[in-house]
Amino acid sequence: MTLKCIAIDDEPLALRLIEEYVSRFPDLQLIRTFEDAVSAAEFLKSKPVDLIFSDINMPDITGIDLAKSLTIKPMIIFTTSYRNYAYDGFELEAIDFIEKPIEFERFTRAVEKALMIHQYKNAAKGKPNETDESLYVQSEYRVIKIALSAIRYIESMENYIRIHLTNDKPVLTLIPLKEVLKKLPAAKFQRIHRSYIVPVGKIKSLQKRKVQLAGIELPVSDAYYEIIRGLVTWGA
Repeated sequence: MTLKCIAIDDEPLALRLIEEYVSRFPDLQLIRTFEDAVSAAEFLKSKPVDLIFSDINMPDITGIDLAKSLTIKPMIIFTTSYRNYAYDGFELEAIDFIEKPIEFERFTRAVEKALMIHQYKNAAKGKPNETDESLYVQSEYRVIKIALSAIRYIESMENYIRIHLTNDKPVLTLIPLKEVLKKLPAAKFQRIHRSYIVPVGKIKSLQKRKVQLAGIELPVSDAYYEIIRGLVTWGA
């Protein structure tokens, strides 16, 4: 598994440093480097890559604007001297946000994260494994492993979802509800409403178009009511 990548920075010394760091990873292949985002954008129109290392504060087009303009979205690791861009990076689902001067140890953590996410996305293209007991999601620049048994329910918040857990704080991740459902084993999880997914085995009862879970009651829409009725074993 080799990730094709490019680096963009208007500082030649910063580019040479990234090039040297990338050369230490056999799983990375640096295709090109660019001193401006305009040239990089033109290159990416015909040569898609897996990963971009990009400075943010550059002339003409910023790294943020470049990321927003791309039709095909590769993974992005932002490198910058300005912390105030971190929220923009989070909104764009950036893999990481490295402050300059870049230390190799910090660079390594970002690359390892990118490699993990790439591996996870490739595995997720297939059908969910009914025997898999974990869900991997990206949250706040980290890939988090969540045990399926720890999921209390999943709540939609427009483009985000909140994964409520039995013994920990909720996990917020930028993914639509319908997409996370594809990553869950169908025998164990069911959508009950446009805003909720629940573990079937944790449904205690179904009454008046609502399911009762431990400590909470959630609505069931008409579209899913008959499905839930068929899944719940009454009197068990």
